[in-house]
Amino acid sequence: MDFDLILLLLAIFLLLLLSAFFSGSETALTGASRARLHQMEQAGDKRAHLVNRLRDQHTKLISAILLGNNLVNILASALATSFFITLFGDIGVAYATIIMTALVLIFSEVLPKTFALRRSISTALFVAPILRPAVFFLSPVVLGINVVVDITLRMFGVKNTEDDGDTLTDAAQDELRGAIELHSEEAGVILHEKYMLDSILDMDEVDLSEIMIHRKNMEMVDCSKSTQEIIDQVLASPYTRLPLWRKNSENIIGVVHAKDLLRAIIPLNGGYDELEIEDIIVEPWFVPETTTLRSQLNAFLERKSHFALVVDEYGALMGLVTLEDILEEIVGDIADEHDVAVSDVEMLQEGNIVTKGDVTIRDLNRQLNWSLPDDEAATVAGLVIHEAQIIPDVGQIFIFHGYKFEILQKEHNQITELRVTALSN
Repeated sequence: MDFDLILLLLAIFLLLLLSAFFSGSETALTGASRARLHQMEQAGDKRAHLVNRLRDQHTKLISAILLGNNLVNILASALATSFFITLFGDIGVAYATIIMTALVLIFSEVLPKTFALRRSISTALFVAPILRPAVFFLSPVVLGINVVVDITLRMFGVKNTEDDGDTLTDAAQDELRGAIELHSEEAGVILHEKYMLDSILDMDEVDLSEIMIHRKNMEMVDCSKSTQEIIDQVLASPYTRLPLWRKNSENIIGVVHAKDLLRAIIPLNGGYDELEIEDIIVEPWFVPETTTLRSQLNAFLERKSHFALVVDEYGALMGLVTLEDILEEIVGDIADEHDVAVSDVEMLQEGNIVTKGDVTIRDLNRQLNWSLPDDEAATVAGLVIHEAQIIPDVGQIFIFHGYKFEILQKEHNQITELRVTALSN
């Protein structure tokens, strides 16, 4: 074999290496964890910073890699064809096609991409400094290619939506939800922790009306009572903050805090009649029922407050919400030694429960890993009324969304207790 053929073989080998480099780079840079690279960049890793900047130019990066990869593959195939024709004549074209297909497929595509998938972070960090100048020098050609691609796509009605902020935000949230779902299955994440992460993502979609304590369940203080009666009620209550009303329960004039009350009565040495309750109350804070959990959480933190009264669009009192209520939406029930233990859900057997009507669908889904819809109603009773389109009577049975609902108790027009059974598929 003469020297020219040896040089030709060496050139083919180097071109195959370059092809493997471009293939592995594409897989590593697109497959590496964005969250982990962001963490590394925040920790001061300059190569991670470079990887992230390259990924920000996603279209330009992919175009440059594909351009380089196709150039070296075509050139390698052309040189291989020349090599085999020199050795075997016209039949060498067939040999070149078969051999180069196998070499490119195995050593320039499958092998480097498999390696890049298994070592995506380290590979991305290695190739980024090399690719940066390549992307820069190929950018004029890439720009021309992208113009042709954009024009072609527009001819078929496909527009560029990269600047659509809402679309990007939704896509990012969907990606996070998918990652949580995936890793909860692969890594054995506890179901409770999965719901915590899901709840954080749902905070912009859940309103206060879905988690508030309804006004019929609120404990309030009538300011017309004697001072001794008010003190006894506040100290006997499991709650530290109680709304104070005058003349009717809709007219909230303030909120009395148990600690403020104790500070006021201790110096009196039993002379409670001298105490004016209205002097120690704080001004009530009213918030709309359509406020999202994230907005209300931020408002609580900003005002350094833990308690708010919820009103509808007409200003009518609907209920109350506390900082603890919002935190419980994320971490689950938070109980202490003063909480009154009330079991709202009784487990009869797997997939069969008796529940109070005012239990929220979100809590039921979280507790039982069910999938009842909560778009149109916040509570189990509300869901039954919404689906049935009537106020049911005791004993009536309804089946929807793969569950059976039997009405057990009712007070006036309110469903107070029902049996829910998950139907087997």
